[in-house]
Amino acid sequence: MSRTDELNTALSDLQSSSADIEACAVVSEDGLIIASSLPQGLEETRIAAMSAVMLSMGSRTAMELQRGELQQIFVKGEHGYIIIMNAGDHSALLAMTRKEAKLGLIFLDLSRAAEKVKNILS
Repeated sequence: MSRTDELNTALSDLQSSSADIEACAVVSEDGLIIASSLPQGLEETRIAAMSAVMLSMGSRTAMELQRGELQQIFVKGEHGYIIIMNAGDHSALLAMTRKEAKLGLIFLDLSRAAEKVKNILS
């Protein structure tokens, strides 16, 4: 199985583990989509670019405020959450959830999926 297939399987497994995860993707720190499971209407390139900016700002903020290496970025919106989790040296796992999501379970599932992604990409 190719790495792309493995990543797509990991994303599919993540979405099937929780009905609250509406979309997910693996993005590079450079703002490129590595793999995605996004619904129609969401533009991959915009999502990847915004994620890269958020990762850059989050990393810089964590470093400047002496909080250590960035682990995750959490955004709460009116219609749900966006969570970006570190998935290796040069990539991150992004998930979009419903507003009713059970965040404890989502974080657990994302941690496991991020570890899988990290292993696939290393």
